[in-house]
Amino acid sequence: MDSWGTARPVVYWLATGIVAAELAVGGAWDLARLSFVADVVAHLGYPGYFLVLLGCWKVAGAAALLLPRWPLVKEWAYAGAFFVYTGAIVSHLSSAYGAGEVVVLTGLAALTVLSWALRPVSRRLRAPRRAGGAVMAPRPGSRV
Repeated sequence: MDSWGTARPVVYWLATGIVAAELAVGGAWDLARLSFVADVVAHLGYPGYFLVLLGCWKVAGAAALLLPRWPLVKEWAYAGAFFVYTGAIVSHLSSAYGAGEVVVLTGLAALTVLSWALRPVSRRLRAPRRAGGAVMAPRPGSRV
């Protein structure tokens, strides 16, 4: 195994661990409606109940990323995390609030993409198969 083959799982688990930890801790803070989190959300113009919605989905997303199996749920968790981080970036930039947090949020969005790109085969969706075992591929000239 080459050096990248050895480093790939380490980089994957490091990126995944950071993203999952932030989702879990951030989700727990959202659900607890901690005052400093509620203040940020209010300043960004979101209603207080938004914390409960975000918190539930963040905690569920963290679990989905860390637990084995359920590759389709993992895809949704990656998409959700990416939407949370990029949405937060846009919210911070449009409200001119906490611009320093944009750097952290950008890093988390990048780590989410890195984790998704490096995920092992066992954590990926498999291509649909036809009867007989052939992998389905788009026909030449078809729109996908």
